[in-house]
Amino acid sequence: MGDQLNFQEVFKKSIIEMEAFKQVSILEIVIGLLISFVLGMFIYWTYYKTFRGVVYSHNYNLTFVIMTMLTTIVIMTISTNIVLSLGMVGALSIVRFRTAVKDPLDIMFMFWAITVGIATGAKIYPIAIIGSLAISAVLFFLSKRKRKDAPYLLIVNYEERASDQVKIVLRKMKYVLKSKTVRKDQTEMTVELRLRDDNTAFVSEISAIDGVKDAVLVSYNGDYAP
Repeated sequence: MGDQLNFQEVFKKSIIEMEAFKQVSILEIVIGLLISFVLGMFIYWTYYKTFRGVVYSHNYNLTFVIMTMLTTIVIMTISTNIVLSLGMVGALSIVRFRTAVKDPLDIMFMFWAITVGIATGAKIYPIAIIGSLAISAVLFFLSKRKRKDAPYLLIVNYEERASDQVKIVLRKMKYVLKSKTVRKDQTEMTVELRLRDDNTAFVSEISAIDGVKDAVLVSYNGDYAP
């Protein structure tokens, strides 16, 4: 008799817990996913327009859209049941993101997508929308300021007899020596330059120096590995 009573209590408790999942209606799920998709696409567009790295990854940018929607689903699921939320936290604790992220700004975009997903899943739509607009505006403002003083790498291959003339041209602008490789009478020098606008006439000037084999100017995102 006691076992039957315990079974009935457990069964009733399970029914009550299962009914808790019905607190989120189909309409609320659709609205939440739709908003998270739109905001995820907004993050996608902002990342594409403000990207200043060397190699743009379309697949990496797509993860922001999916991450926003997945986070929304997780938060909706957790909000329906306290017991389930503890299990979800335990399950997510074993997840590891093993892809190397070199640019700290990429990590910021990931955190932005997760934050929007949390706010949308918690039905705090004004915070998700207004916050995303504010962050995007700041990113566009800062990215335009960065363009005025863009970093470049100048790689020059020259013979020893052209060394003095190359240095005379470089003294006209601010530069930082990154590396210098000498092979017999051949020298390869890499320097970092900060240029405003499209002032690249000095590259032709260096190339015209007698003894200079080639001069290459490339844009880069500030990371350098000698």
